[in-house]
Amino acid sequence: MLKVGLTGGIGAGKSEVSRLLVEHGAVLIDADRIAREVVAPGTPGLAAVVKAFGEDVLAGDGSLDRPKLGSIVFADPEKLAVLNGIVHPLVGERSRALEEAAAEDAVVVHDVPLLTENGLAPLYDLVVVVDADPATQLDRLVRLRGMTEQDARARMAAQATREQRREIADVVVGNDVPLTELRRRVEEVWDELVRRAHTE
Repeated sequence: MLKVGLTGGIGAGKSEVSRLLVEHGAVLIDADRIAREVVAPGTPGLAAVVKAFGEDVLAGDGSLDRPKLGSIVFADPEKLAVLNGIVHPLVGERSRALEEAAAEDAVVVHDVPLLTENGLAPLYDLVVVVDADPATQLDRLVRLRGMTEQDARARMAAQATREQRREIADVVVGNDVPLTELRRRVEEVWDELVRRAHTE
């Protein structure tokens, strides 16, 4: 089994690369998706969040009101640490279970947005960084995600720098290119990952 950490700045196109890798046969473990699952209604994770932050963080339907919780924790590092202390262990546990369920010769891709920021590179056999010019990222966030330029710039500034991400990369996938070129590049990366999986 080859454990791959996949990361990239907001708007760099990481989701597209993970989708293409899955098309080739990768087992994808998406940290963001798992983080949502572990606090879904009826889970011990959601109960722990409500216990820590109160009923106010629930939406009318009993699900977690993410914007409300976000406004509480992102303004207060101590509260953010409390939330991370609840969610991160649950995400880790679920990720390990999914990894253990994968085939012995699988290429397991962990899609981890904050891999660089949280110093997680040593957990993986190989780190793939999806890289794009900041101007490209900004354009995608404004044009495709409907963010204001100010909001997009703030989100980008809150993440690791392009240089910091490239520093931990074993493989860099440049994504300032049309989709056809990205497909070709991902195919090359996939061939390399499979080769490594069979020699590890």
